[in-house]
Amino acid sequence: MTSKTLAKNIAQLMLSIKGSNVVLLDLKKLSNATDYFVICSADSDTQVRAIADAIRGGMEDQGVSLYHHEGYHGLTWVILDYVDVVAHVFHKESRSFYNLDRLWSDAKRTDILDDLAMPEASKRTSTARKKPAVSAARKRKTEKAK
Repeated sequence: MTSKTLAKNIAQLMLSIKGSNVVLLDLKKLSNATDYFVICSADSDTQVRAIADAIRGGMEDQGVSLYHHEGYHGLTWVILDYVDVVAHVFHKESRSFYNLDRLWSDAKRTDILDDLAMPEASKRTSTARKKPAVSAARKRKTEKAK
């Protein structure tokens, strides 16, 4: 599994437990320590633990071993180190305080959106763009031309 795939899988696990503001930071050109940071926010320490546990369980199910972890005692910032990818699960206030997004602002940033959270109107709009609808007036005009 590539580090990018691993990072995306971790991001999806974060979203599965309703982690918010999920971001991938590509650090390959900036640091030798890791390839990606995957960062998310949680509303409570209970949610921080739930997200971290979901990542650990999901990665274990995929055969990916955790190298190191920190922060389970305080539950304001849990770090899960998978060597090539480091997951950061923040309580919202801690994320704002430590501001890794700004600290690593030179990194290529990818915001990960939850497709399931997309409003129905947006889903219809995006589908309509893929397959353009023919207006009724245009259909009549085409039929008259035949």
